[in-house]
Amino acid sequence: MSTTADHEQALRSILDEWKAAVDAHAPERVAACFTEDAIFQGLHPYTVGRPGIAAYYDSQPLGMTADYRILETRQPADDLVLGYLSVDFAFTDRPTLTVNLSVLVERTPQGRLIGHYQVSRLG
Repeated sequence: MSTTADHEQALRSILDEWKAAVDAHAPERVAACFTEDAIFQGLHPYTVGRPGIAAYYDSQPLGMTADYRILETRQPADDLVLGYLSVDFAFTDRPTLTVNLSVLVERTPQGRLIGHYQVSRLG
């Protein structure tokens, strides 16, 4: 049976790469953190697949960085880990934006990848 620490490690195995790619403003590298058919909902209309994800991150301002904190984890199936996170997106020219993020991370032949990404702003 997996533990919370195992779930967090599964999430961090791909979220650390996602964060590094966001911080580097490397949209194709960000998109590579997702499955080919990932459902992606940022703060703009949703998209499916890596091309739309890369376009979304390419449209983000230079200098934007992401810092995440895992709040909750669940394992709905052997090859899936659900994460609920708080993410601070920092900018060079405006206040930090804090959002809630749910991700579903899948174990694939290429390693852990994000199959579903849903951002929400509360308040």
